[in-house]
Amino acid sequence: MTLSLLAEPAAQARIVRAVADGESAGEWARESGFKGEEGAVLLVPGEGGRAGSALLGLGKGPAGAAAAMAAGRLAAALPEGDWTLEAGGLDPDLAALFALLGAYRFTRYKRGAERGEIRLHVPGADSAAAIRAAEAVGLTRDLVNTPASDMGPAEIEAAARELGQAFGASVQSTVGEDLLAANFPMIHAVGRASPRAPRLVDLAWGREDAPRVTLVGKGVAFDTGGLDIKPASGMLLMKKDMGGAANVLGLARLVMASRLDLRLRVLVPAVENAISGNAFRPGDILQSRQGRTVEIGNTDAEGRLVLADALALADEEAPEILIDMATLTGAARVALGPDLPPFYTDDEALAAALAEASAAIGDPLWRMPLWRPYAANLSSKVADINNVTADGMAGSVTAALFLQGFAEKARSWAHLDVYGWRPKPGAIGPAGGEAQGVRAIFRVLARRFPPR
Repeated sequence: MTLSLLAEPAAQARIVRAVADGESAGEWARESGFKGEEGAVLLVPGEGGRAGSALLGLGKGPAGAAAAMAAGRLAAALPEGDWTLEAGGLDPDLAALFALLGAYRFTRYKRGAERGEIRLHVPGADSAAAIRAAEAVGLTRDLVNTPASDMGPAEIEAAARELGQAFGASVQSTVGEDLLAANFPMIHAVGRASPRAPRLVDLAWGREDAPRVTLVGKGVAFDTGGLDIKPASGMLLMKKDMGGAANVLGLARLVMASRLDLRLRVLVPAVENAISGNAFRPGDILQSRQGRTVEIGNTDAEGRLVLADALALADEEAPEILIDMATLTGAARVALGPDLPPFYTDDEALAAALAEASAAIGDPLWRMPLWRPYAANLSSKVADINNVTADGMAGSVTAALFLQGFAEKARSWAHLDVYGWRPKPGAIGPAGGEAQGVRAIFRVLARRFPPR
C-alpha cells in the first residue's frame, strides 16, 4: 500500500486516533483486547461493515520521536482511502514523516506489487517538508537496494547527474585513466581491476559566495575484498558498500529541495573493488593526492583509500563543514550494531548539534572518540602510513584517524561510519537499504544555513 500526505483534510476522511498504552479507547477496543501497544493498529467498524475509524497504539513511552514512529505502521494496517491522524501529543511533523517512511517498498524487480493508496492528513504537520525528507530517504534506500549488476560506478554517476539536473546543479566526473592525470591515484588503484571504470563524481550547487559545505560519500559499488578476498558470506550484502554515496546523495537532495543557503559540493569516488591481474596488492605502496604514501596492509580496507583522495580534493578549498559518510568498518557494527552509526569529529559544537538532532528526530547517531594514541598503530616502516593496523583493534577509530589526516584545512570535519542497511523490518522501514544520519545532519545544516 502506498501512502501520500494531504495538506488539508479530505471530506469524509476517516479518523485514526493515537492512543497511549493503558488509555481508555472505548468498548470495541476492550472487547478486541487492544491495549495501545506501540505500533498496534485496531480498525473500528463503521456502517456497512466498512472500517469507520482506527486506533493507533503509542506504547508506554513519552510522546517523543520513538512514539511518533508508531505512525510508520499505518500503511500496512489501514485500508485505502482518506484518513486523518489525530496525533494527540505527538510531534505532527515526525508522525507525518514516519508514516511516509513506513510505507516505503522497493518494488523495482517485483511483478504485481500492490498499488492501493492511503491519503493521510496530519493536522499541524508541514507536509511539504515531510515529503522532501521522505523523498531523500527513499532515494538513498533505492540506490542501496539496487543490485550491483545495475548499480556500478557508471550508474552511481548517472544517479548523481539525474539529481543534479533536477535541481540545477553542475555535475562533472573524472573517469578511468584520467584519474591518474588529475592526481587521484588511490581512486584509480582501487578501481582499476574492474572492467567498469572507476571515477570521481563532483556535484556543485548553490551561490558561489555562500558558506561551503562538502559531502564525501564512499561509492564502492561492490566489494570483493580484492586480493584479500572476502568469504562468500561476507559478499552477500556488498551491493550496499556504496551506502555512503547513497546517503550523501539523499542528503544533497534534501538540502537542494529545501534551498538551504550554502554552497554545496558532493564528491563520490565510485569504484568496484574487483580481482584481476592488475588489482592492487597487499604490500603495495600507493601515492595519495595529498602526497602522503600509503602501504597496503589489506586490500579489503579500500574504502578509506578512495575517500582519502576525495577528502584531499575537498580540503583544498577549506570548506566550512566537511562531512564524509561510508559503510567503512565491521568494527563499528561490533561496537554499536547496525542501527546506531558512530560519528567522529573534534568540533565540540558540531558534535553537540549532531547529538541533539539525532535524539530530537529519531535518527540515531553516537559519538565515538578520535583517540589519538591509536594513530601510531597505523605506522609503516616503508611508507608514511599503513591503511590498517597490525593488531586489528579499534578498527572504526583507527579508520577515522586515517581519514582525519586528509582533512586538515576544513573548519569542521565529521566522519560517519554507517551500516546503510536495515537487517530487520521496523516501524519506519522494511529490511534493506537505509538512510542513516541524513535527517540529523540536515537538521544541523538547516539551522546553521536556513533558506534566504
